[in-house]
Amino acid sequence: MTYGGSNQPRQTRNERREAAREKARALREEQKKRERRNRILIQGGIIVAVIAIAALIGTLIFQSVKPAGPGPRNMASDGIVLTAGEDGGIVAVETPALDAGEAPTPSVPDETGEVANIVMYIDYLCPFCGQFEATNSDSIRTMVESGAATLEVHPIAILTNKSAGTQYSLRAANAAACVANSSPDSFFDFNAILFENQPEEGTSALTNDELKSLADEAGVSSLSTIEQCIDDVQFKSWVQDATNRALTQPIPNTDPELPSVTGTPTVLVNGQQYGGSLDDPQEFQAFVLQATSATFNDSDATPTPTPTPAPQ
Repeated sequence: MTYGGSNQPRQTRNERREAAREKARALREEQKKRERRNRILIQGGIIVAVIAIAALIGTLIFQSVKPAGPGPRNMASDGIVLTAGEDGGIVAVETPALDAGEAPTPSVPDETGEVANIVMYIDYLCPFCGQFEATNSDSIRTMVESGAATLEVHPIAILTNKSAGTQYSLRAANAAACVANSSPDSFFDFNAILFENQPEEGTSALTNDELKSLADEAGVSSLSTIEQCIDDVQFKSWVQDATNRALTQPIPNTDPELPSVTGTPTVLVNGQQYGGSLDDPQEFQAFVLQATSATFNDSDATPTPTPTPAPQ
């Protein structure tokens, strides 16, 4: 009986050993190729990641050290001056923008005693500022619209680190500067709306989108320009410089001279600092009348004539 099978001769032990060695060598070569490919891919991925991280770091560094640009228009004194419009309402006194590093030009107050010059240094996260604003905003609006007063608002950011890392004081002051720059006649309304929607200290506060929504609610013109200004924090350097000046330099037009702002709100009427109640509108109105009367009396006073010696 014949059985089918391979006609090839059976491998010897040496041949089987050599075949196994060849197969192992081929496997080792394939493994080396895979390792080289993986190494190249990993190195390439690391390079891409490093480039991406470097680009991100470069962007952050550029944003943090980018050269300071000009300040906002209509805030040459570090504040915006608001007065009565010819056809009613409140309008801003227009001034050119400060160049980077340029010293502000103090506003020139009315010294006739006929107008109350109200000046406020405020932080949009300051709860005491919010209290003063809620108490007196309507009466100040009436005084300015009637021509009985001017209002100069200095937004500063001394509570930047009090909003869970979002730097709300800085961003809100920047947003106010954006409005002053592009839609100055809307500033009073935007300032009021910011305080009406004031967040609490220690919270993440309002987002940029919410600030932009409030600007729209205030009826600003050039909304798209203001929105971009808010997103870019365009006047960040100016806000920081104006805040530093307020905290370290004498306050213009004060009597007696104030060496600096020591807290917010700092409210002045004809150069005199208000230190009364934050929640009694009658007290502030009485202070405005008193300060205006004092200015009027000083300006109205006439020198006592010097007697002429009798001829000898």
